[in-house]
Amino acid sequence: MIWRLGIAGSPVEHSLTPQLHDAALAMVGFEGSSRRVELGAKDKTKLNKMMRKEFDALSVTMPLKGFGVDICDELDEAAVRTQSVNSLLMRDGRLFGASTDGEGFVSALRGQFDTGVEGAHVVVLGAGGAANAIVDALVHHGVASVAVHGRNEAKVEALVARYQNVYDFSLTYRPVDVIVNTTPIAGRVDGAAVMQGVGAHTIAVDITYEPRMSSWRELHERSGCASANGLGMLAYQAALQLQWWWDVPFDGAKLLEVIS
Repeated sequence: MIWRLGIAGSPVEHSLTPQLHDAALAMVGFEGSSRRVELGAKDKTKLNKMMRKEFDALSVTMPLKGFGVDICDELDEAAVRTQSVNSLLMRDGRLFGASTDGEGFVSALRGQFDTGVEGAHVVVLGAGGAANAIVDALVHHGVASVAVHGRNEAKVEALVARYQNVYDFSLTYRPVDVIVNTTPIAGRVDGAAVMQGVGAHTIAVDITYEPRMSSWRELHERSGCASANGLGMLAYQAALQLQWWWDVPFDGAKLLEVIS
C-alpha cells in the first residue's frame, strides 16, 4: 500500500506536519507521501469528499477540527468529549476521527520535563479548540485544578461547566505548576505581565512554534520558568496519531528531533 497522507486547514503553507509524516513513513518502512491542503471554514463539504477520494489518512488543523466531527462515521472517546478531531482515517469505506492534541500535550510535558500533571494546578490561556483539547486531557490525567483565562466568555463558561475541577480565571489556585498559552500570536497584548503564583517552580508552555521563542515565553524564562514552545506538543500528538493510523508505536522524542 502507498499511503496518501496530508494536513488540511488554513493556513498550512508552513506546516511541519508533512515532515513528520515523511519521517514516520521512513521509520516504519512504509511507502507514501504527505502534502498540504489549504481548506477554510467554508470547505466542509470539500473536506469530506477529498478525504474519501484522495487520502488514506489526514491531519486536520483549524478551522476544520469541528467539521471533522460532523463528517466521520465513528469517533474516538476524546473526539466525542471535545467535539473536535485532528486525525482522520479511511478504513474499509468508513471514515474514523480521533483527537490526539490533548494527550499529545500531556505526553510532551512528560517527555520534555519528566513530569506528570496528576495533582497539578494549571492555568490555560485561551478557550479555543486547542485549549478545549488540552483541558480535557488534563482533567482525565488527574489535575487538581485548571483555571481558564479567555476573552470569549461563552467558551470559558462552556469549559467550566463541563468539568468539576475547571474554573474561570478568578478562581486560580496558587502556586501555579503549569501555565500554557494557547492564544494566537496575532491576538496577544504586548507587555503582558507574569501572573501571580508563577515562578521558578512553574513550567510555561507556549503552543505556538513560530516564532520559536515568543515574547511571552521569553518573559516567563526571565522569571525563572522552565519553558517550551509548541514543537513538543506537535511531535507527541503526531506520535499518537501515527500509532492510531498504523497500530505501530512511535516515540514522540524521536519525531521532535525531526523538526527541532
